[in-house]
This record gives sequence, structure tokens and C-alpha cells, in this order.
Amino acid sequence: MSFLFCVSGQTSNVVVLQPDKAKVTINKEIYGQFAEHLGHCIYEGIWVGENSSIPNTRGLRNDVLNALKDMKIPVLRWPGGCFADTYHWKDGIGPREKRPSIVNIHWGGVTEDNSFGTHEFMDLCETLGCEAYVSANLGSGTVQEMAEWVEYLTSDTDSPMTRLRKQNGREKPWKVKYIGVGNESWGCGGNMTPEHYSDLLRQYGCFCRNYAGNRLQKIACGPNASDYLWTEVLMKNCGLQMDGVSLHYYTLPTGNWDKKGSATQFGEKEWFAVMKGTLFMEELINKHLEIMDRFDSRKRVGLIVDEWGAWYDVEPGTNPGFLYQQNTLRDAVVAAVNLNLFNNHADRVKMANIAQMVNVLQSMILTRKEQMVLTPTYHVFRMFKVHQNAKLIPVKLACADYKLEDKSVPSISVSASKDSAGRIHVTLVNLNPVTESPVEIDLGGEKALTVTGQVITAGNMNDYNDFGAAAKVMPSAFQDFKREEGKLWVKMPSKSVVGIEIAN
Repeated sequence: MSFLFCVSGQTSNVVVLQPDKAKVTINKEIYGQFAEHLGHCIYEGIWVGENSSIPNTRGLRNDVLNALKDMKIPVLRWPGGCFADTYHWKDGIGPREKRPSIVNIHWGGVTEDNSFGTHEFMDLCETLGCEAYVSANLGSGTVQEMAEWVEYLTSDTDSPMTRLRKQNGREKPWKVKYIGVGNESWGCGGNMTPEHYSDLLRQYGCFCRNYAGNRLQKIACGPNASDYLWTEVLMKNCGLQMDGVSLHYYTLPTGNWDKKGSATQFGEKEWFAVMKGTLFMEELINKHLEIMDRFDSRKRVGLIVDEWGAWYDVEPGTNPGFLYQQNTLRDAVVAAVNLNLFNNHADRVKMANIAQMVNVLQSMILTRKEQMVLTPTYHVFRMFKVHQNAKLIPVKLACADYKLEDKSVPSISVSASKDSAGRIHVTLVNLNPVTESPVEIDLGGEKALTVTGQVITAGNMNDYNDFGAAAKVMPSAFQDFKREEGKLWVKMPSKSVVGIEIAN
């Protein structure tokens, strides 16, 4: 169930917090990331090599590492994506000069030299202090290959795989929390039927063993957006063979994969289309959870939204296979709406991984040689990190609609939580790009002795942060609120994301 109770068709905006019902923990891994061997996500974005003039730690660029640490990244999914089902992990271990090259058939047809492999990825996760989510090759790989990768990563027994790991410089096994058993098996991962994939999941998953006290959680390839039959078959056939089921859904301005629309050149019509498209995530989650609940009433299996975000046409002049796009205030709003939504479904949504972390699609960070830009989406994730592992506060929302022509969407998005120190955090989004929105917040009996806030907005809906220019979309202090007994009155700017902290 959702912990947001929404009433539409109102002329005012009222939020009622229910802190006495805060029971469910928001899993920090809802704020997860995704890094695929695609364009300049890995190479130049994360990995520059030890001999680079760009400051780095064992080949990992320091500016990106520091930014991700500040954002408190909790989990990282790798190596794909579509790339995962063409990736053979043994190509990416051992001396780098001896690693074989392959052609990245999915993303630009470029040569992949495998200089970033298992050891480099696990070093990245340890450096960031985040969990590893390894997406394994079911599409073109074998059961043996997957089983040996798990053993290489996590076993402390004396075996050929552990001896190989030690030979390559890692004495102790790593801790790996998640393994994805295939990716998009309905599409680029094999064009399978749900029945066929279910049989393979049972087979491959059987050989994903737990070694050395490592508890490996198996994430099944779930549906493509609204493919509810896939979820039905998977839950019926494999409910006990998995710990999570994935969901992939991307927000497109046009709904047309061939011409998705510009990331930066748009007006209110395109803004509205993106808002309506991204809110479809709510319907998808509710309908898939209804199916999951029928087969798993105890909610043991988590919904893992491990690919989501806005997808536009690539920036002019860039390789169309690299999926490089800019990131505007519109994307900050998209990110905040989805994160609020995931929070409000925290009883079932246990992880989400935005696509992607650096230089690809709705990224946190853009790099160009030695330069780095933090995107509007980055600033939303940094603002929302206060929700990680906090108790979800159920919220009742009555809000006005944002209307354009004959269509409408709710104008306000909200979620709230209470952290271990007793502080309440409320994250609000005004989806309306032209009108400010006053919001009345009923604190549900909580006292507001200290109230502070931050806001992310900009002068124009398509403002973005670019190389060599002052950042246009940055968080700033927010004070446009007033306190009354048991209530807060917040005046939200148009097209904004606001974070409020309330301390007693």
C-alpha cells in the first residue's frame, strides 16, 4: 500500500502528517545508482586510470568520488543494463594489459578494453562505502560462469576461483549484497517469454550460493513497464526463488522512442508531458504490487526499480549510442517526484537505481576531461538523503491540480520521514512551472521548535548547469514559511523542490 493518501480536485494545498503511524523504514537503497559500460559513464566519468593527469585514487577520479560520497550513495548497480548480458567477467580480471578487448554491440559499437572490471568495481564500492549490486550474464552466459563469479567474489574456501582471485591481488573475499539474475530478459537480454525466463531463473539462481557468511539477495528480471503478465508469471512460478523483482520505466516527453524530444529546448507543453509521464510510475507500482501481494502477502519479495529516469534525445553532435544528455530543472522535479513516490511505497519498494550515475541519461554528474558539473538531479539526491533509513511518516495530501489545456495532474508531491534523532523531514515538489503554491502542513501534534529549509529552483524551466559557466540550478536557503500552533505555512515557488527540517 501507499502511505500517501491523496485527494485531488482541491483549490488549496493541505498536507497532514501522521507521525504516530511512522512504522515502516525507508530503505536507503531507494537512493541507489546505476553505472553501465555505456558512453562515458565508466571511462572518463568514473575511471581514468592511475596514470591520468586527472587527480585519482587507484584510477578512480577523485572529484567524482568526493561528490558521490557527499550524496551518500548507498548501492551501485553494474555492469549493465544491456551490456551485462554480453559481459563475460573473466575478461575483466588479471593484468590490464593482458585483458581481451570486445566490441560494445549495444552502445556505439566502440571497443571495450575491459580495464575496468570486477576488482575496479569492488574497489569503487568499498571506497564509496556502498553496497555492490552485480548484474550477471544470463542472456549469453552459462550457469557455470555465473556460479564461478559468485565464488570468485565471495568465497573464502580453497578452490580454483579463490586462488585465482588471490593471484589477482585480493586475498579476502568481498561482501556482495545483490546479484541480478539477467537484465531485460524480455528484450536485449534474450527476447524471452516470462515462462522461459522463470525456468532459467530457477536454474541459474540455484547456483548463486552463499559463501563465507555472505547473504546474496537474488534480483529477478521483472517487467518492462506495464507488462503485468510478466509479473504474474514470475510471482507464480518463482516467488520463493528470488528476493526482489525489478521494474524498468523511463519518462519520455513524447512517448516516442524514435524522437524523444530535447533535454533543454522545450516549453510548457513538453514540461507538462514529462510530469504526466513520470507520474505514471505510481500506477505501475500500484498495479505490480497488487499482483505481488496476491502471491506474497508477507511482502518478502521487494520491488526493485533498478532503471528509471528521464530519457531524451542525445545532445547535438554527440554519439547517439552514448546517450549523453543535459539535465535541467525539469529533471530535478522528475527526480523529486519519483523519490517521494518510492518513499511512500517503502513497504515494498526496497531499492531503486536511477539511470545513470555519470554522463549518461539523467545523470548526477557530467564530466569533460578534468572538469566536472553537478546536475540539478544530483542536488535533489543530496537534499533527499535525509530520508535514508528514516521512518516513513504517512501523509494525507489534498492539492490543487496543475492544468494545461484539457489535461491535469496533481500540482504537489510530498513525502515525510522521522530520523533516528527525532527530526522530521518533509520534501515537497511544486510541479506547476508558472504558479507559486502555498501549502498548509498540519504537523500531526508535533512541535516545531526549530524549522529550516532548502529550495531548488531557477529562473527558467529549462535552466541547467554547464561547463565553464556559473551554476544556474543550485540549492539555497528557504525561509518562505511561517509557523502557527501545530502548523506550517509554506509558500512554494513555481517549478521547485523544497526540503523542510522540523526539530522539537
